[in-house]
Formats: sequence, structure tokens, C-alpha cells
Amino acid sequence: METDKEMRYYEAKERVKEIKAFYIHLITYIVIIGFLAFLNFKDGFYEYPWFLWPAAGWGVGLAFNAASAFRINPFFNKNGEKKKIEQYMQEEEEVTQQRWE
Repeated sequence: METDKEMRYYEAKERVKEIKAFYIHLITYIVIIGFLAFLNFKDGFYEYPWFLWPAAGWGVGLAFNAASAFRINPFFNKNGEKKKIEQYMQEEEEVTQQRWE
């Protein structure tokens, strides 16, 4: 079984990997949307700014990626997860005890 220090190291390593993947996603977003904006401005931005549609759609995905990478979740954070796990374990223990009484 892994020690606590090894588990924390593994979790930290995974988190760094997630943050790195987010920044790669962000750079790709900036480059591609920048290129699409350039094409749109070149062909007449004032007629119809179509590049805003892919920017908005991809931006929503990027926002979810950022929330995941930086652990921004107003509904279910890490402490809430631990509490829920403890609650389920307690409930399971109570059910098991009731079965044998």
C-alpha cells in the first residue's frame, strides 16, 4: 500500500498535469480564434462577425476546462467530496450493523 506522502505526490502530479493541459488548451484557443478573427476581418467583419460563434462555443468548453483544472466548483468541492464519502461509509456501517442485530 502506498504511503500518504506518495499518494499526495501522485495527486499533486496529476493536478499539475491538468493545469498544464488547460494552458495548452488556452494557447490553442487563442491561436485558432485569432486566426478565425483575422479571416473574418479580412473578408468583411462589419457584414457578419461569424468568428464569434466558434469563439463563444469553444469558450464555454474552455471555461469548464479551467473550472476543472483549478478546482473551481461551487456545487461540489474537495471537502464536500470527503464529507459525502464519510457519510456513505457511515450509512453503510449502520446498515451492516442493523442487519446483524
